[in-house]
Order: sequence, then C-alpha cells, then structure tokens
Amino acid sequence: MAPASSSARSTAPAEPAPGTRPRNRRQLIVEAAGRVFSERGYHTASMEEVAAQVGISAAALYRHFPNKYALFAECADVMVDGLVEALDEVPPGASLTDVLTALTRITVAHRASGGVYRWEARYLNREDRRRLRVKFGRLVERVEEAVRREHPLPDERLRAVAALGAIGSVTMHHTSIAQRRAEDLLLTAALGAAASDSAEVPAGAHPVELPARPVPRTRRAEILAASVPLFARNGFASVTNGQIARAVGLTPSALYRHYPGKIDILAAACLQAAALLSQGVERSLQGVADPREALVALASTYVAYSFEHTELNSVAEAELGGLPDALRRPVVQAQREHIAVWEQQLRQVRPGLDPRQTRVLVHAGFGVVVEAGRTLRWQDTPEHREAVTALVLGALGV
Repeated sequence: MAPASSSARSTAPAEPAPGTRPRNRRQLIVEAAGRVFSERGYHTASMEEVAAQVGISAAALYRHFPNKYALFAECADVMVDGLVEALDEVPPGASLTDVLTALTRITVAHRASGGVYRWEARYLNREDRRRLRVKFGRLVERVEEAVRREHPLPDERLRAVAALGAIGSVTMHHTSIAQRRAEDLLLTAALGAAASDSAEVPAGAHPVELPARPVPRTRRAEILAASVPLFARNGFASVTNGQIARAVGLTPSALYRHYPGKIDILAAACLQAAALLSQGVERSLQGVADPREALVALASTYVAYSFEHTELNSVAEAELGGLPDALRRPVVQAQREHIAVWEQQLRQVRPGLDPRQTRVLVHAGFGVVVEAGRTLRWQDTPEHREAVTALVLGALGV
C-alpha cells in the first residue's frame, strides 16, 4: 500500500529507471488502483488511469489483472488484510489503546486508498462481499473484546464499531495533516467513542425537528424522489434512465424535458441533502449560545438527519465524487459551510485545537455516525439517536 502522506491526495509512485522492471510492480498497481478507485469511484475509474499512475501501459496492466473488477476486488482485500495482520501482532488481552493504535497506524498509512471500503465495496459480487464482511467481523470482534474488558457499559459492539468509524473517517476527506498528528487525534477520538455512555446525553434535552423532504408536486420533483432510492440501492452508475422513467410512468426520452441528463438528477439530490441538513442545523441552533450545548445540538441534528434521510444522505456521500466540477462545486461549498459551524463551536470548547485538528475530529464524528448507523440498520428510534449522539460527543472529546 501507499506510504503515508500529509495530504490525502497521494502522488503517483516514482517511475523506475528506464529499462528496469520493479519486483513489486503488482503491489504498485494495487496501491495506485486504490487511490484511483477511492478518488474517482469504481465505475468512473479506468484501467488507463491506473496504468498512468504506475507509469506503465494499459497492456502491461492487463498482464497482471484481466479486468477492472479483478483489480478492484484485490484492492478491497489488501487494506483489510493489512488491518487483520496488524491485529494479529497485538497480543491477546492487550489494552484497548494498543489494539486501536495498531489499526490507526495502518489506516492513516493507507489513507489515500482507504475510501474504497466505505462506499465502493458495494460493487463487489456477493461472494467477495461476504468474504470482506467476515474479515471486518474479525476486526470488530477483537475491538469489542477490548472495549468490554475496559469499559463494561451497554452496547459494547456499537461502541467498538463507532471507534472504528472514527479511525476510518480519515480516508473520506482531504484535510492535510501530518501522519503522527493524525494518528494521535484519531486514536483519542476512537477511545472517546469506545468509552461513551448514552446516559450522559439527557433524553429529550435536545429535540430535533428536521424539515421534511418536499412533497413531490411536480414531475421534476417526482423524478428526483423516485431516483434517490434507486441510486441508494443500486449505485448511480448502475441505474438507467429507463428504470427512472418507469418509476414515474414516463418514457426515457421524456426525462430530458425535466433534466438534461441523469447526472443532473444526482446533482439535485446532493443539493437537496445539503439544504435539508443546513435547515435542520439552523433550527437546532436557534437560541443556543453555549458552545458545548451547540455541539450537542449539532450532533443530535446530524444523527437525526442521518437516520431520517438515510437514502438521500448515502447517495450524497457516496456519489458526490462522480459529479463534474461545475455541479459538484455548490454541494462542496454547502458541506464546507456546515463543517465550519462545527469547527467554530468545537474550538470554543477545546481551544487547544488548531483548525486542521478540529476538522479531522469533526469528520471523525461523521464517521462514527456512518458506522454506528449501519450497525443499527438505520432503525430510527429515540434510543438509537441518543446512543449515536453520545458516541459522536465521545469522539469529539467534549
């Protein structure tokens, strides 16, 4: 895998001297492919891009991997195998800190290619997904065992998964930060999530009233509403105009009267997600002056949004990278504005943090929500919301 870098966007490995062939070429290919798949997404990435990263021809790449799927499947195995191997070197009964430190080092070192596992693994076939789940299950069990031993509170598995979500969050953003600082921050966030107690968040203390998704009263709105669950279930690239058209009783050609193309429907979904979250935050922070209370309100709102608008949020998170620059720009700007609100409040509560550290921790909180929500199968109950909110606050160290 690629060596760690202070930037999430790793540069391509140095090309070997002319006339030489590195013995680890297959490894270099997998490293480059992991970066390309993480950055571009499985369907958008091409074998030619991977070959260019390694400094070889596409024909040479095909001598190592018969097709893009075979390369992708190996990428999906490499990092989890590295995590499993790192844990195998940690003695049984080791402290939670030692267990999480091993996982944090591997994750940060392979940050640029780690995004494959958060969203893109859904494109694996059934058998490969099953094999990957088994490996990740071993990781969770090992962390859960240490959590249970050191923090005998309810929901050990949920807290273990939340700790892993905090660590894995570093693969999902581009904040530039030195490797050692990233490791220290993520380890502390993971330990905080693992030790969190939902009883520390008073039930009902921060009720959240999110705006509802607009009722589709126009054909354009109906198309958007029908497309989101299709994108969430099958992935944007796999959904056809015909499937969308059938869902709203139109012919495929009729879609173009409402959207120039399928990519414009995706852009509208991403903007709708950003708008709903922004409106929810604005409501939740009304009348809140204390920064600690503001963080609780922000965490409660983000958790409520994630549970209430799961499909829309997953589409916005997983597919944003596939938007062309002009369509992606307003969505990214809305996301930055949302994160800036968190950063401002967190730095008031923890003034020793610098801007980069603060941003990394905010993303760690988001990573906690993703993994904890998946573990709870996004079953929306007050108890689940309170538990996940406590996990987020634990990761933030507030």
